[in-house]
Amino acid sequence: MPRRAGLRHLAGIWVLAAMLAGAVSAWLWMSSTAAWNTHLDHAYVTGLALHDALENDSALPQGLTLVRLRDEPALPPGWRETRITLTGGGRPDLAQGARINVRIMSPDIRYPVSEVQSLGGGSQAAGLASVTRGMARFCSEPRLFVQRGDTGWMRVDGASVWGCEAAPADRRLLAVAIAAGALGLLLGWVAEVSGAFTGFADALRDHRARNADLPVGGVEELRQTAEAVNAYVAQDRAALENRAMVLSGISHDLGTPATRLRLRAALIEDDDLRARLERDIDEMTTMIDGALTYTRAEIGAEPFRQLSLASLVEAVVADYQDVGMPVTLRDAPAHPAEAGTLFSRRTARAGVDAHVVLMRGQPTSLRRGLTNLIDNALKYGREALVTVDGDADRAWIDVTDRGARLTEDDMNRLTGAFQRGGNTAGKPGVGLGLAIVSTIAAQHGGALEFTAESDGLRARLTLARRWA
Repeated sequence: MPRRAGLRHLAGIWVLAAMLAGAVSAWLWMSSTAAWNTHLDHAYVTGLALHDALENDSALPQGLTLVRLRDEPALPPGWRETRITLTGGGRPDLAQGARINVRIMSPDIRYPVSEVQSLGGGSQAAGLASVTRGMARFCSEPRLFVQRGDTGWMRVDGASVWGCEAAPADRRLLAVAIAAGALGLLLGWVAEVSGAFTGFADALRDHRARNADLPVGGVEELRQTAEAVNAYVAQDRAALENRAMVLSGISHDLGTPATRLRLRAALIEDDDLRARLERDIDEMTTMIDGALTYTRAEIGAEPFRQLSLASLVEAVVADYQDVGMPVTLRDAPAHPAEAGTLFSRRTARAGVDAHVVLMRGQPTSLRRGLTNLIDNALKYGREALVTVDGDADRAWIDVTDRGARLTEDDMNRLTGAFQRGGNTAGKPGVGLGLAIVSTIAAQHGGALEFTAESDGLRARLTLARRWA
């Protein structure tokens, strides 16, 4: 497999690319701004030269032509006109020399007069230069007419100075686009890398991560991490399977000696000694079987399939009832639901029947977990009351005993392996029953919880209905 680029190298490449894009954007922006300022300065200087030509009858600046008119210029229909009077002293009461009347006709805009310097106290030349600079600021095809004193009007043609074609190309939008594009690509790459790590974390938290390989992809560091985790999970799974195989072999091999011990114990005439020996044999075989069951529950190799949880619970309860055990299946309380439309009021309707609680699960594991809960209720209480119920996302089984003296804290502690309560004296067991139930609940996206009742303890096995 070809080696992928590491996060360090990719980050370096992206940082260099971002810096290069930033430098290009800055150069485009600054060069465009400089060219624009040069264009405006050229228009301003041209205005100064135009005033000198009008004042001293000198040569016109390059790019301008002057045409004398016989009549006053007429405004074409639909055009807009800007009129400005330039005085020599800056104020009408301090006027020096002949005034210059300026008329700007444009098919598009009316030019602002606030920037004409002579209206605020500047010279007449600066005022005319401000006019030409202002005309160069906007893209239009204006017509400039000037009148000095009482002489006739003159048309000044200077499209090469203030026309649209004379303006330099404005690359500032291109600079912004390059900077924004580089930033977007960089953020997109960061989001992709972050998403890959987030997806890996989600896959690692998934309940199927222990039985399926994690996706291998993304940057080199993430690929190496996924491969290392997959190798670790595979070793852990192999160790559990090997443990189950060893325990299964031990359980099988102990069957024959245990049988011989029972036969030989039957020959013992002392009833008390024979009963103790048989009890020790039963405890030994129960311990091996319990450890094997717990290991198999940890592996969780049984496939998930669609099942009716209510039917499974009914079958388990019926097995206990067939042998006369005090196990009762109670109906779940009705859950009134509401029905209605956008245009009608919601009305109550009958709740969903608990007998149609469907889910995906491991039937053998669920049967084993429910059996362990019922056995604990019968062992430490007088009877077991079983209820199955659910909603749109979860399903749960409640097993309530009568007379158990254990508290919720005690029961939560007993969910650990090989943990037994203080009231187990003289009662068979190795302390794996609740640990097996808790493992089965976790493999179904749920949990095992306990609640104290008025005359007993309730164990609730919560399951996710669409966990696998």
